[in-house]
Amino acid sequence: MSEFTLTQDSRESDKLPIEDLAHYLTDKMPEFIQSKQLHIKQFSAGASNLTYQLTSSENSVILRRPPSGTKAASAHDMVREYNVIKNVGAFYSLSPKPLLLCEDESVIGEKFFIMEQIIGLGIDKNLPIEMSNEQQLKLCKNFVIGLSQLHNIDINSKELSHLGKPEGYVERQLEGWQKRFTKAKTDDVGSSEKIYQWLSSHLPKNSGYQSLVHNDYKFDNLILDPDKPENIKGVLDWEMTTLGDPLLDLGCTLAYWVNADDDAGMQAIRMMPTHLAGMMTRQQVFEYYCSLRKIESFDLAPYYVFGLFRLAVIAQQIYYRFYHGQTDNPKFSKFGQLVNILLNKAEQEIA
Repeated sequence: MSEFTLTQDSRESDKLPIEDLAHYLTDKMPEFIQSKQLHIKQFSAGASNLTYQLTSSENSVILRRPPSGTKAASAHDMVREYNVIKNVGAFYSLSPKPLLLCEDESVIGEKFFIMEQIIGLGIDKNLPIEMSNEQQLKLCKNFVIGLSQLHNIDINSKELSHLGKPEGYVERQLEGWQKRFTKAKTDDVGSSEKIYQWLSSHLPKNSGYQSLVHNDYKFDNLILDPDKPENIKGVLDWEMTTLGDPLLDLGCTLAYWVNADDDAGMQAIRMMPTHLAGMMTRQQVFEYYCSLRKIESFDLAPYYVFGLFRLAVIAQQIYYRFYHGQTDNPKFSKFGQLVNILLNKAEQEIA
């Protein structure tokens, strides 16, 4: 009989070996699990790395681990993500505090890390609570401010300078995402070749700007203040953070931003409430970003098209796992359609 009181609310295929984890935490984080109780709840949001809330008595922390099955190693490097938030935290107050890194795969079958839980409201396809148009606009402004602040951090510090190689970043990104799409392609999705060729000749190889790039900065990676939901308390999911071109980071952010006047296909795959009356449009986000960073306006189209292309590849990598039976998460069953809509939108933008 276990010495612990253990409960778990996770998808069957994603369940953690809870007793092994409880013993490990007793050794490594005794202050957290001193009550001998552990409850695990898997968060349904997110389609890449898996996220769980661990609760013992009144204490809660977050565990992050890679998914099962074939996966892109660079997108699921727990050691790197742990070190990123550890180093970025000294310069960016919205990143979560890391608590523990486990590189021993015998504990739960994968490397994992534990970080603080930032208490607040999350955003998904809808706002978590009703917000006025004025609050929506303020949230958008704070969102863009958060991105611009990240891009303004001095990357020459010893804590950050090793996180990536900004020289040649754009070329590596374009080539890398095309290779990933080719590797993960299934018969029921379209081709990316036309988009790739257009980007090869239109996407600036060097914008003249270098910065820390989050690479997944979007509404559903935010934690909002419950009392003032237009204010941001935290930014999550730092797994793809590196040093690179901030304008490419902006384009990737805008790929998720569906305007109210976008076509039915884009409305169907909308993941965040950017269509609401009080929200900024993509163009307004772009203009506000340029004003905050005091940079001259530039042709956004290649960066936005790249963002759509990259998002299509990310979705295809996830769909590949579902297509080949490596995950049973039903929400991934429609990701092939998502890929085709994104590819079609990118082709419309370059027509």
